[in-house]
Amino acid sequence: MLDTEFIVEYIPMYLEAAKLTLRLGITGILLSLVIGVCCSMIQYYKVPVIRRIVSIYIELSRNTPLLVQLFFLYFGLPKLGIALSSEACAIIGLSFLGGSYMSEAFRSGLESVEKIQMESGLSIGLTHSQVMRYVIFPQALSVSVPPLCANVIFLIKETSVFSVVALADLMYVAKDLIGLYYKTDEALLMLVLSYLILLLPISIVATLLERRLRYAGFGN
Repeated sequence: MLDTEFIVEYIPMYLEAAKLTLRLGITGILLSLVIGVCCSMIQYYKVPVIRRIVSIYIELSRNTPLLVQLFFLYFGLPKLGIALSSEACAIIGLSFLGGSYMSEAFRSGLESVEKIQMESGLSIGLTHSQVMRYVIFPQALSVSVPPLCANVIFLIKETSVFSVVALADLMYVAKDLIGLYYKTDEALLMLVLSYLILLLPISIVATLLERRLRYAGFGN
């Protein structure tokens, strides 16, 4: 039988951990979106040299676990004389990982738009930036919405490794309670429910948004 008194007593601790997880997750996701847009534009325009650097970054980021990246930031950089706070390491690590995934999502969207649309926009007197802003990017974004939403959910779940840099996130709280009180079932139940409460609304909004775009005729 589950110890309901224990669950009720430690719900506030999970709420605080959820706030921290959500705050760091949102910050990292917003930064990864910025990185993703910049990298995808560099690849789209085939900027010399920088495009190669972006490709190396994407391969490095996508092929190394967030856990390894956090270990390097938190334990490796201080040996080089660069000390970062736990929160800074978490945000930088999540942004570094998420930026590559967001970049690929945006890139696939940009490449789905036919090149002739750029030429058509320029032929009617629009500037290059106007064509990109009003013609290319809206269509690319509609195609990119499903993978972007999937990446957001993926990155929120990746926050579960933040505990390795001494952050009192949801996973840290669960492990702490299990170690102190041996209430494994109760601690894990609250952990699962916490992530479900965080992720379910995002999943529902993503599904509704994708359905709305499909009905509106985008991305076909």
